[in-house]
Amino acid sequence: MSGAPGSPVGKKPRPPVAGRPRTGSRVAAIQALFQSEQSGESAETVIDQFVRFRIGPDAGGFEDGRVPLADVPLFAGVVRGVARQSEALDGILQGHLAGDWTVARLDPVLRALLRAAAHELSSGTEPPARVVINEYMDIAHGFFSGEEPRFANGVLDAMARSLRAPEFQR
Repeated sequence: MSGAPGSPVGKKPRPPVAGRPRTGSRVAAIQALFQSEQSGESAETVIDQFVRFRIGPDAGGFEDGRVPLADVPLFAGVVRGVARQSEALDGILQGHLAGDWTVARLDPVLRALLRAAAHELSSGTEPPARVVINEYMDIAHGFFSGEEPRFANGVLDAMARSLRAPEFQR
């Protein structure tokens, strides 16, 4: 999806709904994963930068990538989890991409979003898979205005049904 219309280049994500620090954590995690990939900085370096300058009430507004409301342990856990398990997560993600799509071909922000979701879906049973899908879909709509959210929804749904099959048999 790289270079596709609706690409987030220059687009600021809309802020998470007030009172939703877990959503803010996921937005910040996606931004941090993107930054780490683009800059080559380690996950720990980027986590430190975000905690010191971009997360919390003193971080300012949502403009310029700041996230005033975020659950720092969730943020750090997602970023660290993706960094530690990147090969396995990319394997999971690749297994749910259609046709000739590859993880490397994805828009970098979409790749960060799907890796973060894959980490959460593969790391246990909480939060429920449908919550994970809804959270990441809200974020996808904030970052993208084109076909990317629909693409993300298909991949997220397929991953969730594969990784958390019992939740969908009820």
